[in-house]
Amino acid sequence: MSDTESSTDHPSVPPQAEAPPLPHPSDPLSFTIWPPTQRTRDAVVNRLIETLSSPSVLSKRYGTLSSDEASAAAHQIEDEGFSAADASAATAADGIATLQLYSKEISKRMLDTIKARAPPDAAAVEGVATVVSE
Repeated sequence: MSDTESSTDHPSVPPQAEAPPLPHPSDPLSFTIWPPTQRTRDAVVNRLIETLSSPSVLSKRYGTLSSDEASAAAHQIEDEGFSAADASAATAADGIATLQLYSKEISKRMLDTIKARAPPDAAAVEGVATVVSE
């Protein structure tokens, strides 16, 4: 039977894509840690929104943001943190180091955002605590 005969026998059956070969047990595992998937980045944004808008140790000191403010700030924080880490990724061979930088950048920017939006009372309390501890 020729190839043309077999394809005409079942015209309504779509051709099946060939499955990718399974890795051989001796092949090294290959995965990348940088850049994070969009799903991971979205999870980071959602966690930032929760942190910025919910009662916490930070909110006791600096206050909380409304859901809208928290969402806008979280997207900006994550985007800036990603950009800063991605810029260093071009020179860093280690994805783990880049991921650590991403995390540090997000944490730093989150604290900066909270402090900048804090009520004046929180800044005064922080200033007094700083002077007393010095």
